[in-house]
Amino acid sequence: MLAILTGLGLSTAAGLNAYIPVLLVGLIARYTDVLHLPDTFSWLTNGWVLTGLALLLGTELILDKVPVVDTVNDAVQTFVRPAAGGAAFAATDAAARADSSTFMHDHPWIGWVLGIAVALLVHTTKATVRPVVNAGTLGTGAPVVSVVEDVASLGMSLLAILAPVLALVALVAFAYVTLRLWRRARRRRRRARERATSAT
Repeated sequence: MLAILTGLGLSTAAGLNAYIPVLLVGLIARYTDVLHLPDTFSWLTNGWVLTGLALLLGTELILDKVPVVDTVNDAVQTFVRPAAGGAAFAATDAAARADSSTFMHDHPWIGWVLGIAVALLVHTTKATVRPVVNAGTLGTGAPVVSVVEDVASLGMSLLAILAPVLALVALVAFAYVTLRLWRRARRRRRRARERATSAT
């Protein structure tokens, strides 16, 4: 059970920022005994891989805070974030060892599928809400929302690794906020369409 909570938390974080959870997993596995990676994911602790992830994270942190550029970046990240979510979910087995579960170890494809699905859902919500925020704030909201997303990704990643049960609470809260934002975005789109129709 804890393994699934860890995986869900990391894949949720990857849906907001692909590089934060993967880089964090690699760093913690390399420099501490808190997290142990399966042999197939030992490359995540390689210094060159971690440096590359850090550079990609730096680029993402800049691009995601620029209005319009953030939308283009989200389009590109449609492929990256779900893949990162699947990798993060499948790579972490520390929680599986903690609860003596072998199910996820015997069925690694389940982690990939769940991680990809969760990260894709979070990413889709983010990519849908961001243009609405940009339009509603004339672009000034982009950096603020981006910082919130980055902090949420980091916080969720840490909770998923260090306190999976608390990550579940955060996931429920995140799902509630996501649902509210999704509904609000749909309402604004509907109003915009109605205005455009009435104007013609």
